[in-house]
Amino acid sequence: MQFKNLRAIREDRDIKQKQVAEILNVSQNTYSQYETGIISLTAEVLIKLADYYNVSIDYLLDRTDNPNFLK
Repeated sequence: MQFKNLRAIREDRDIKQKQVAEILNVSQNTYSQYETGIISLTAEVLIKLADYYNVSIDYLLDRTDNPNFLK
């Protein structure tokens, strides 16, 4: 499953895949495969990405269009 919000938020902030890959301590290719859904996102990766972008995990997984945390 491809995650459009994961890619969109990175591109909107002018961040390269390589930069995010470094934060996750993975290769750029691995991160690219996360975005395209070739490799499944683990809970650990989702938490790191949500913290990095300051958005909800549901947003990263395209379960909502609202990037804010539900309160």
